Amino acid sequence: MFRWLTAGESHGRALVAICDGVPSGVRITTEDLAAALARRRAGYGRGARMTFEQDEVELTGGVRHGSTLGGPVAIRIANTEWPKWEAVMSADPVDSEQLSGLARNAPLTRPRPGHADLAGMQKFGHTDARPVLERASARETAARVALGEVARQLLRQVLGVEILSHVVAIGQIKAPDSTMPGPDDKAAIDADPVRCADPATSQAMVAEIDTAKKEGDTLGGVVEVLAFGLPPGLGSFTHWDRRLDARLAGALMSIQAIKGVEVGDGFTTATRRGSQAHDEIEATENGVARRTNRAGGIEGGMSTGEPLRVRAAMKPISTVPRALDTIDTSTGEPAKAINQRSDATAVPAAGVVAEAMVALVLAEAAVEKFGGDSVEEMRRNVESYLKALVIS
Repeated sequence: MFRWLTAGESHGRALVAICDGVPSGVRITTEDLAAALARRRAGYGRGARMTFEQDEVELTGGVRHGSTLGGPVAIRIANTEWPKWEAVMSADPVDSEQLSGLARNAPLTRPRPGHADLAGMQKFGHTDARPVLERASARETAARVALGEVARQLLRQVLGVEILSHVVAIGQIKAPDSTMPGPDDKAAIDADPVRCADPATSQAMVAEIDTAKKEGDTLGGVVEVLAFGLPPGLGSFTHWDRRLDARLAGALMSIQAIKGVEVGDGFTTATRRGSQAHDEIEATENGVARRTNRAGGIEGGMSTGEPLRVRAAMKPISTVPRALDTIDTSTGEPAKAINQRSDATAVPAAGVVAEAMVALVLAEAAVEKFGGDSVEEMRRNVESYLKALVIS
């Protein structure tokens, strides 16, 4: 069983993550995790927080000399801003007189529309939004990206799978539908300010971000994740919770601010007639293949062997500089929403987080399908499976 969990708050001492079910022999280092986290912090439109809130990551269990041992992998990402928040976010009681003199400890009673603030306060009985926004913050995704790098290396080393993402829309600016990067394009995409594979669209996206920032507003957008090299048969049609598309949709929807997911052409396919909607099958020199990939590499809840293609739509960030209307929960009176530090957009970073979630789902499906306590054993199982395919 492949499973994982994160814990920690945005301004807490550290984020922690643990992943169980990782076979032995996966090559992974602290440098790999640091590189993945650096990708998450990048992207045009990010706020000042990304420049001073560095990710001090360490592998604290399950890895020795750069190779997983077969036990749970534990990761810790320290908060470099912790000294400023030590009293406010202390796990142990702090003297009330000390807290009363700290501006950071002032109750946050003006919940932001579009954020977890109000519903979280109601659900858990808080009169202050701090306990809600600390955990609901997208800062938590740093732990997911670190875990996703472990999953990515597992998939790469066992199956030869490569995963990348690119931004296909920011606000009203959209890349051409024909934009389809390949595994060799990852470095170029990461070098682009908004992680867009189309240079002309990238320039327009940067201009749109500048305009929104100048007007005190925020932008959402759409990211696409691609996975190359998957074998057919990951996932299953036999049970609702084993369907690969369902698991991917749930994982992507779990990312903060994601409000929509589609697999392949998704909503566009819904407008087509059946004769134009499905991927016809043909025999080729390399075996059975689909002429097109409108289904995004998944049919009947299973991978088809074609490139996996999923998209996630991110809403604009809910901390809006121009401050939206809300109420002050301490008085019930009209007020302006909390306006803490914010990005103009985090869509480029969302692609990196989406990659991590896709990697975690695919790693779970791969461990489920091929089993094995070590990378070598999993490779043998994969080889045996591929050789024994009834239709190849």
